[in-house]
Amino acid sequence: MTQTKKKKLPTAYLVAAAVAVAGIVALCCYYLLGSLSTHDDVQYVYIDADDNIDSVFAKLQPISCGAGMTALRTVARHTSYSEHIHTGRYAVRPGEGALSVYQMLSRGEQEPMRLTVPEARTMPRMAALLAKKLMLDSATIANALTDNGFCQKYGQDTATMACLFIPNTYDIYWDVSIDGLMKRMKREHDNFWTTARRSKAEAAGLTPDEVQTLASIVDEETANNEEKPKVAGMYLNRVRKHMLLQADPTVKFALKQFDLRRILNVHLKVESPYNTYLHVGLPPGPIKVASVKGIDAVLNHVPSDYLYMCAKEDFSGTHNFARTYSEHLANARRYQQALNARGIK
Repeated sequence: MTQTKKKKLPTAYLVAAAVAVAGIVALCCYYLLGSLSTHDDVQYVYIDADDNIDSVFAKLQPISCGAGMTALRTVARHTSYSEHIHTGRYAVRPGEGALSVYQMLSRGEQEPMRLTVPEARTMPRMAALLAKKLMLDSATIANALTDNGFCQKYGQDTATMACLFIPNTYDIYWDVSIDGLMKRMKREHDNFWTTARRSKAEAAGLTPDEVQTLASIVDEETANNEEKPKVAGMYLNRVRKHMLLQADPTVKFALKQFDLRRILNVHLKVESPYNTYLHVGLPPGPIKVASVKGIDAVLNHVPSDYLYMCAKEDFSGTHNFARTYSEHLANARRYQQALNARGIK
């Protein structure tokens, strides 16, 4: 029997086909694997709960090259990404291709951010400052921090909630929930209050919250960290003797007039549990988020027999300390004269 001979494709056709396939592969690599970003440094894209697939593309567009965006749009639209958009802060790195960026977004592999907790004076102010850094809006944070039921979940009340915040910088996800944020603050607070710090607080006759309350007053009295332990020691003497603290910063807090340069007699009469000219002992809670320096100044206060202090007349930001009231009055007169000379009212 005669076998039928198979026709062989000319070599030229095979080469052409191979070149075509290679071209398609190269084109796919160019679109999918070539750098999506046009920048030489890391760019961050923030995706919030209101975003849809089109708004995600709109946020990526300004940092992306045309080919990369075309590839990303094509891949995303042929998957279920539009139904599973993850919120978060995403890092788009130089050289990272569209396929890699898509996988990061679709898996929700966000980048943590560095959140600095500030020494805010009030919880509404804290809310406003945190909202600038997080996906949470200021109203959500403020409502939580001023709600007694919410505060109680973390062992505080609305007066002492500031104690939960330890000023520092933390790695945290941008889209953290309000409960997630406060659980983290609670954990950092508990880690800060080591056995050694708690022992020092107990030796001073104070609870950790009371230490932070006194520290907040010390912080407002002086920005000089070297002087803070001395100021703390003076106030502790007054606390132990059941004397009025007569701390001017507590009056400012009671009035919510933090820019007052001179405390007058009329100011001292404001009825508030925070007015230490009227009420003996520490106020109900901190008058600001206490600094770590302030807290440690209270825990490591300088023992003395000082009962009074007054700002120095040279406006150096430090104080003259006194053991007796007559000595204090002399210091106060010099300071008042310096205020009058400068026309400060």
